[in-house]
Amino acid sequence: MPPSDLVKVAIEWPGAFPKLMEIDQKKPLSAIIKEVCEGWSLGNHENFALQIADATNFYITEKNRNDIKNGSILRLTTSPYHTAVQLHERIQSASMDAKLESLKDLANASRDITFAQEFINLDGISLLTQMVESGTERYQKLQKIMKPCFGDLLSFTLTAFVELMDHGIVSWDTFSVAFIKKIASYVNKSAMDTAVLQRSLAILESMVLNSQDLYHKVAQEITIGQLIPHLQGTDQDIQTYTVAVINALFLKAPEEKRQEMAHILAQKQLRSIILSNVIRSPTAINDEMAHQLYVLQVLTFNLLEDRMMTKMDPQDQAQRDIIFELRRIAFDVECDPNGGSIEKRKSMYTRDYKKLGFINHVNPAVDFTQIPPGMLALDNMLYFARHQQDAYIRIVLENSSREDKHECPFGRSSIELTKMLCEILKVGELPSENCHDFHPMFFTHDRSFEEFFCICIQLLNKTWKEMRATSEDFNKVMQVVREQIMRALTLKPNSLDQFKSRLQSLSYTEILKIRQSERMNQEDFQSRPILELREKIQPEIMELIKQQRLNRLCDGTCFRKISSRRRQDKFWYCRLSPNHKVLHYGDLEESPQGEVPHDSLQDKLPVADIKAVITGKDCPHMKEKGALKQNKEVLELAFSVLYESDEYLNFIAPDKHEYCVWTDGLNALLGKEMTSDYTKSDMDTLLSMEMKLRLLDLENIQIPEAPPPIPKEPSNYDFVYDCN
Repeated sequence: MPPSDLVKVAIEWPGAFPKLMEIDQKKPLSAIIKEVCEGWSLGNHENFALQIADATNFYITEKNRNDIKNGSILRLTTSPYHTAVQLHERIQSASMDAKLESLKDLANASRDITFAQEFINLDGISLLTQMVESGTERYQKLQKIMKPCFGDLLSFTLTAFVELMDHGIVSWDTFSVAFIKKIASYVNKSAMDTAVLQRSLAILESMVLNSQDLYHKVAQEITIGQLIPHLQGTDQDIQTYTVAVINALFLKAPEEKRQEMAHILAQKQLRSIILSNVIRSPTAINDEMAHQLYVLQVLTFNLLEDRMMTKMDPQDQAQRDIIFELRRIAFDVECDPNGGSIEKRKSMYTRDYKKLGFINHVNPAVDFTQIPPGMLALDNMLYFARHQQDAYIRIVLENSSREDKHECPFGRSSIELTKMLCEILKVGELPSENCHDFHPMFFTHDRSFEEFFCICIQLLNKTWKEMRATSEDFNKVMQVVREQIMRALTLKPNSLDQFKSRLQSLSYTEILKIRQSERMNQEDFQSRPILELREKIQPEIMELIKQQRLNRLCDGTCFRKISSRRRQDKFWYCRLSPNHKVLHYGDLEESPQGEVPHDSLQDKLPVADIKAVITGKDCPHMKEKGALKQNKEVLELAFSVLYESDEYLNFIAPDKHEYCVWTDGLNALLGKEMTSDYTKSDMDTLLSMEMKLRLLDLENIQIPEAPPPIPKEPSNYDFVYDCN
């Protein structure tokens, strides 16, 4: 095997035959470039650089030179600085064709951080913003004659701008109002070139998210009404960017403006437009759109946080009137201040509040001083009483006429249920960056949280009756209701009615059956003989899990390349050789369909060279400055393989399942313990199944705690039959 410092590559130069050569990774890059230039008799070697000859055209630098692999094709080209100077001049050309061509080249080159740094040093971003602000004016006349040309010119300018800004070199705070107005005008125009519109929306989203100052400026230029029409088209990318801008405006809006913005969104019927044009459109929803819908769902529910964290003021008459209203609707009584003596009225109120199921019968306002759920619980109760009056009256009267110990307290249940629903929907928590978990049913109603509550409070009452519960069983009932709701939500019902019918099928009896099938009766499995059997079986099961993990590593997995940009996916693939001795890995142009063969993955890492597996925030790619903003979800999926002295192969798993498979598999290869949650879960499942199989013949037989005593020897052995 050749030394790892020597890499065999081919180097191209336009108009010449490619040159095969060995690169010594210990030599300075400038010395290698000089050697290449001399081979083709080129002077001024400092004006040249090496690029990877693929679609990316990334420059080779001292930082990334270790990415050069055996068999790579490189290209000798002008240095990033000279390319930046040339493009800086060419994009200012008077010739329309030359300008268009150079902007196209700039848009491609800007993806490379080495070039981007050089172009930015030449004040290139200011030049691009000036071209957007004023340069395009010169071409307004051309717009009618050469509309495609104008669109391309602008789209390449904006693409280059987005690419340059994505590297995070320049602060967003430096942009003028004129530039923002210009970008906003492209979004506000009805018939705009798709590429220009997409870039403009991306720029606005980044401005809002990266600068509080720019948020205010953008919010003045863009109205929700101007964004809505972009959702009514059929281009899912445009729809995604539009929802992203709305989310960014929502997220950055000051607390006091969020309710106002929600009111505008409701007026403009954003929810129903998203429902009909996105969720129910024939086009399948991609991951990025699912993420943006999830963010919108979270931000919408977070509007409830204020009420959830507001305690009731027992002295506030308006708030107490809501409790009187609940009593009035339930018992059809008017609050007559002059009716009877004060004592008589008090006892009537106390009796009715007890029937309504409040904990404090004398002053139910005290029940709403617990936060969460605070006043949100009272809002839900009033919504239920007004909008589903018959169901509300039935629940209250049904329980007030039941025997004391079996009544389901409506007030207490509503308060605890509201708190539980807030926990399930994570009200008050910021959206996670990698989650796609939106629920279509919450987009089918303007008051979806209240409707959700109405369905769940009726479920709680039904489950209470099915469990024949008493007040001591309150927490047990709440646990069952939580399980019913969670199980129904996992199926992602498309409407509230579907959710309701799913809950109907998840009765208490059904939950018991599910629980029974999911876990064995714990009491039977704590006796000593059973525990001894478990311990005996455990090593076999662990070996089975280990084999499964190694087989999965042999199949391989596609990983995303580490990048700060959400929408530019680059992939690489890694798999273990069938003899478990080598990890094969290499870059891919797109996410693969099926298995990737070993021979197409150029890079190898012998398992014998692996020193350790590192996870989470200890990984080198999680320590880099600004690396994925130290995102909690990404941290949980990150792991690295340390080999040689301080070389790392860095991974970010596509999901928790793959993370567990790979960390387990790599630990198994190193002879270490497999400690992931997934291993524990597999161990429990397989052990449980094996135990059930082995104990099938012992059903309904009491297994003794201690082995039965050995009987005494018989007085004689006359009963033994002699076969001879």
